[in-house]
Amino acid sequence: MSGTFVGMPAFPEAARQAVHDRTLRGNLRHATRTIRAKREKAVAELSDWAELREAGRRIKDHTLRHLDRYLVQLEESVTAAGGTVHWAADAEEANRIVTRLVRATGESEVVKVKSMATQEIGLNEALEAAGIRAYETDLAELIVQLGEDRPSHILVPAIHRNRGEIRDIFRARMGRWGRPAPEGLTDTPAELAEAARLHLREKFLRAKVGVSGANFMVAQTGTLVVVESEGNGRMCLTLPETLISVVGIEKIVPTWRDLEVFLQTLPRSSTAERMNPYTSMWTGTADGDGPTAFHLVLLDNGRSDTLADEVGRQALRCIRCSACLNVCPVYERAGGHAYGSVYPGPIGAILSPQLRGTGSEIDASLPYASSLCGACYEVCPVAIDIPEVLVHLRERVAEGGRVTRRGEKVVLKPAKGHAAERAAMRAARWAFSHPGALRAGQRLASRTRRFHPRTLPGPGRAWSGTRDLPAVPAEPFRDWWQRTDGGKDTK
Repeated sequence: MSGTFVGMPAFPEAARQAVHDRTLRGNLRHATRTIRAKREKAVAELSDWAELREAGRRIKDHTLRHLDRYLVQLEESVTAAGGTVHWAADAEEANRIVTRLVRATGESEVVKVKSMATQEIGLNEALEAAGIRAYETDLAELIVQLGEDRPSHILVPAIHRNRGEIRDIFRARMGRWGRPAPEGLTDTPAELAEAARLHLREKFLRAKVGVSGANFMVAQTGTLVVVESEGNGRMCLTLPETLISVVGIEKIVPTWRDLEVFLQTLPRSSTAERMNPYTSMWTGTADGDGPTAFHLVLLDNGRSDTLADEVGRQALRCIRCSACLNVCPVYERAGGHAYGSVYPGPIGAILSPQLRGTGSEIDASLPYASSLCGACYEVCPVAIDIPEVLVHLRERVAEGGRVTRRGEKVVLKPAKGHAAERAAMRAARWAFSHPGALRAGQRLASRTRRFHPRTLPGPGRAWSGTRDLPAVPAEPFRDWWQRTDGGKDTK
C-alpha cells in the first residue's frame, strides 16, 4: 500500500483520543445502528441466505486458488472487447500508469467514481502532484474532499459528519472547487443533495476523463461492474471519452453465474437494499456508446503476499460491504480514522497489516484492535473468519512481525513492546510441558489467593485497567477431580 495516514499513531493512542469526542461517538452510534437494523430486515427476507453466503465463500476461495488463470482470461477478454490492460505491482506503478494515461489525453482534470483502490494508492495526491485535479463525485466522498478530511467508513466515508457539519463544509468550501453552495443552504437532506447535484453537474458535462474502481470483474467476458446508490457513478462511466479503472486483482469472479450470487448478497449487506439503484456494467468499448477508450489497471500492491498466507488470504474474499464495521463495538466507539488506513474496522484490522506489512506502529497494533467478539464473522456475506485472522496476525506480531516486499525474501524483525508477552508465552509453554511443575504452581496459586491483586502492575494495566483479574479457585481442578473421584463423591 502507499502508506499510513500521515502522522498516525498506533491504534490504542488514536482510539483513546477518538472516544473522548462526544459528537463523533454520537454520529457513529446513530449511523451504524440505523444501518445495522435495516440490514437485519433485508437479510431476513431471504430463506437461503446461509446458502448464498456459503456459495460466495466457495466462489471466492476457488477464484483465489486459480487467480493466475482467471487474470489471464480477464486480460484476454478485455483486450478482445477493445480495452487495454495494464499491470501494476504496487501503488507507485499504478499512479504512474494512470498519470501517464491522463496526460496522454491532454486533460488536466478527471471525475472519479468512489473507489477504495484509488484511495489505497493515494491516486488523488499523485495526480495533484502532476498538475491534474481529481473531483470526487460520490456525495460522501465529496464531503470528505471539500472538508480536507479522510474517509472513516468503507460504504459511507463521511459517516463521522452530521448534517450541520456538512452544511457548514458546503457553505465554506464549495466555491473553491466550482459552483458555490446556494444562499441560505440549510441542513435538510434534500437541500444538501441538491447543492451537491448542482455543484457536480457542470463537472460531469465538462470532464473528458473518468476514473473508477470496480466491485467485480467477470473473467468470462471482461465485464466490469460498479454498484452504487446515487447515479454519479453512471455519469462518470458513460459521459467521459476516456475511462480508466483501477481494480485490485482479487475483485475477479469467473463467470456471470458467479456474479449473480454477489449481486444478491452485497446490496443487502451494505445498503440493506434488495438491489442497488444503479448497477453499471461495461465490456470494453462500443462505437457511439460510452467512452471511446478504456484502460484497466490491475493492482497487486501486497495482494500476492497476502495470498501466500493460508490463514490470512481469506481477507481477499472481502466484497467491501462494510457489514463488519456496523456491528463492531470497537469501531462504533473509536471511528474509522483511528485505524490509519482507508480500510477501517474489522476488515481493515486484518487487511491493512497484510497489504502493508507489520513494520509500522499502526500496522503492528491493528490486529489487537478487536475484542474478538465474533460479530464481524457472523454478518460477513463471504464468511471471512476475522477473529481467526486477527489471532493469526497477533501471533505474527508477537513472534517478530513480518515485512514483505516484492522481489525480496520475508524478513523478520524484532517486534517492539512484545518482549514481556513472548517471555510469558515461553514460560507457559514450559509449564504445560512439565505436569509436575504445573500442578505445583496451581497449588501455590490457590494457597496464596488471598494475596493476589485485582489488577496487573506495570504494562499489564492496559489489560486489567477495565476488568478484574479472574479469581483463583480455592482448589486446583486436578486436586478436586482426584478428591471427588471425578465428581462422583460430591454429596
